[in-house]
Amino acid sequence: MNSETLIHNNTIIKQFKSIAKLFILMFFCIIFFIFLSLVIFNLYFQDKIYPGIYIAGQEVSGHTQEQTINLLALKFKQPDKIILTNQNQTYEIPLEAIDFSYDFQETAHLAFSLYRTGNIPNDYYHRLFSFSNKINLKLTINLNEEKFEEILSVIAGQIAVEPIYPSIEYVNDEVVVNKGKAGTDIDLKLLHLLIDQSLSYANPRPIQIPILNLDPSLTESKALDFKKRGEKYINKSLQLEADNQIYDYTATQIFNLINPDTSFKENEITELINELSNKIDREPKNPIFIYENGKVTEFSPSLDGLKVDQTQLKDFIIKNLEKLEDSDDISILITIPLNKTAPEYTTEEVNNLGIKELLGMGTSRFKGSIATRIHNISLASSKFNGILIPPNQTFSFNDSLGDVSQYTGYKQAYIIKDGKTILGDGGGVCQVSTTLFRAVLDAGLPVVERRAHAYRVSYYEQDSLPGLDATVYAPTTDLKFKNNSPAHILIQTKFDAKTSTLTFEIYGTSDGRVPTTSKPVVTDVVPPPEDLYVDDPTLPAGEIKQIDWKAWGAKVVFNYVVERDGVTIFEKTFLSNFKPWQAVFLKGTGPVI
Repeated sequence: MNSETLIHNNTIIKQFKSIAKLFILMFFCIIFFIFLSLVIFNLYFQDKIYPGIYIAGQEVSGHTQEQTINLLALKFKQPDKIILTNQNQTYEIPLEAIDFSYDFQETAHLAFSLYRTGNIPNDYYHRLFSFSNKINLKLTINLNEEKFEEILSVIAGQIAVEPIYPSIEYVNDEVVVNKGKAGTDIDLKLLHLLIDQSLSYANPRPIQIPILNLDPSLTESKALDFKKRGEKYINKSLQLEADNQIYDYTATQIFNLINPDTSFKENEITELINELSNKIDREPKNPIFIYENGKVTEFSPSLDGLKVDQTQLKDFIIKNLEKLEDSDDISILITIPLNKTAPEYTTEEVNNLGIKELLGMGTSRFKGSIATRIHNISLASSKFNGILIPPNQTFSFNDSLGDVSQYTGYKQAYIIKDGKTILGDGGGVCQVSTTLFRAVLDAGLPVVERRAHAYRVSYYEQDSLPGLDATVYAPTTDLKFKNNSPAHILIQTKFDAKTSTLTFEIYGTSDGRVPTTSKPVVTDVVPPPEDLYVDDPTLPAGEIKQIDWKAWGAKVVFNYVVERDGVTIFEKTFLSNFKPWQAVFLKGTGPVI
């Protein structure tokens, strides 16, 4: 390389360095200018709202918060009402009624807070482009939501037309479909938005109420499918069982649970479950056992707390409704899932007599009884409440009952005596002995003595087949049984006049015995004799008074077997020989007074 070339190259390098220095100087000048501009910009807007910001169309850029509050107060006067329209109807909502007001202070604060989030890069970026961006903020409003919703609800009630949803019912042995009918409702969500925008942006124009069209009605083909679905449930039932109670739902009730498609009405099923829960749910109950002078004066057994598992039950109901629909099953039994809570202590822990659990229960009904008979049933059953029977002791109904007469509080009601039905002290006592007899059979205790009534009594067949009765009449006719269980047994009675029901419960210690009572067999049915009319000169001529009631005669037999570990420990055949009974009327022949 010669000297001239070297000099030329050095000259070029010097020129390049000079240009580079110039560019660097210019770059730093620009950066300095931008920095200076931002400093001046931020110093200017330090206590002011940034550019491009409006509130309900009113520009507030460059104003302090205080200036903005004053500006808004001058610009926006509080309206006195909202006007809603629907077709030719107009509805006015006085804003005073919903405690409406503008919050200018909060509105100014929100405007001032824009681009002041604390995220410096993000804030500076938006501040830089704030001159070219326009943001229109809402006025902050306050109102009483509860009062507002109440007024809207009233308006909705005037406008809305409830749709009629499809349903089916069973009429004259046929499934009838109601296809449903269209309706309308207010779109409250959209109406809220429109009202909020109207007030927040100070727009005084009337608001058109948005309407929703609701049409759940069925076409002819879908109605036919719905009918076919309902027909699958005819003569079928769904049974739900819990705590020894069965709740039966027939086709008519099931119709309320099915939709026109293949699904089920979950809201109705939930409502059904809630009703069941109200009947079944209970808190755990500690036992009460008060023993005084050889008798339990107060007793109630311990009870687990129960709570229906509603989620699981809902799943069970839907699955079994599907099964009932798609199968030939006539009835399906569902065991209601329960969550149990144990009491603090058990029945066994509050006594040392072995009263642990329910061994047996008997019930009878006395609907239609005259007032004096009901009184006697209540009085006689109370004599047995709290009785304790030691192991290996034979119990006598008559001994525990005691004297039955007007002197011991009994009233006259109909009894069977000397082949006649007459008024006598204590009529209705046999309702008590019959109920106890049924409890003894259910508990598996050996019956030592029992006699059936002379004729069939309608009271004892209200909730039972004939033959499950026991008559008593001291001193000749008694009901006796033996306590051959390993511990004391306790008798408890429950008298319910409202439902005309008497219940006997027998508590003790189970030794694993299993009683079986066969279905009573009725034979030799004999019709009652012709009605008998007897002249009675003590009654005015023409007056008729019935003193006995007819009943069909029959023989009734059932077997009673008690087993333990597959071995029979007691068995007996009970025979009732009911006579046909004649209705007797007194016919007045005396003078008419």
